[in-house]
Amino acid sequence: MKQQNYKNHSQLVFGWHGITFFAILALLIGSFVNLSHSAPENIYSASLICVIAVICGFFFAYIRIFALKAQDRAIRAEENLRHFALTGKLLPAQLRIGQIIALRFACDEEFPALAAKAAAENLSNKEIKLSIQNWRADWYRV
Repeated sequence: MKQQNYKNHSQLVFGWHGITFFAILALLIGSFVNLSHSAPENIYSASLICVIAVICGFFFAYIRIFALKAQDRAIRAEENLRHFALTGKLLPAQLRIGQIIALRFACDEEFPALAAKAAAENLSNKEIKLSIQNWRADWYRV
């Protein structure tokens, strides 16, 4: 397995981010084109197809959002436990979830100091990730 770093840490799943997204987009566009060209007797069914396409779009977005929220909660708990194990203290309360998620890539040696710096200087997620010298890979989050 290749080494993970800032440049290659984000993951895209071709079937979800590619095929499913474009299939729903095509359904959405096609359904509205169909509605605009429908004969008066077919307006009801064409509008139902549009509603289904919009619902699929919401499903696509919310399924991803809900999964990420669950992963965010797990990462917060894991990193809080890791910080406690390393320092005997919980993570600084002023850290935002995005900062904690970025901190998960820091190795144990860098983690406590970087967490304190991120809290004190209100570093962005990108700044945190770019500050990491020894990258700790996370292959599970998609």
